[in-house]
Amino acid sequence: MNKKNKEKQILVSNRKAFHNYHILEEYEAGIVLSGYEVKSLRAHNVSLVDSLVRFNNNEAFLENVYIAPYVQISSHIQDYQTKRLRKLLLHKNEINKIYSKSREKGLTVVPLEIYVSKYGKIKALIGLAKGKTTYDKKEDLKKRDINRELAREGY
Repeated sequence: MNKKNKEKQILVSNRKAFHNYHILEEYEAGIVLSGYEVKSLRAHNVSLVDSLVRFNNNEAFLENVYIAPYVQISSHIQDYQTKRLRKLLLHKNEINKIYSKSREKGLTVVPLEIYVSKYGKIKALIGLAKGKTTYDKKEDLKKRDINRELAREGY
């Protein structure tokens, strides 16, 4: 096990984001969650499909992140929203920097993964991303196939 896996336990990764976007910069952010959401996250009941980061009033929010209701407590919670806005915890200067860069043409901010840090805190890795064209996606698939063939042959 390498050193990186000892530092954090990845709960969910947004593989589709790496396929659809070139990731230019990455930032680590805390997430404001309720207790049962943390339990559900630790049970890997989460999806980042079609999720993104929105900015409102100098704050950053995760949008469209699906966190399933926690099984043991779901009968007690009637109004649980699985895809509610969840606030990201970033410094003001980080929020301003990310927001100003995301205003450039073709750039967006997407969550890349949610993980448990080495201190036991739930964190989100968000990335400043530029959309890939169909040509770029095909090139990436070709490169991956070539690398797979080379690895299979022992190079």
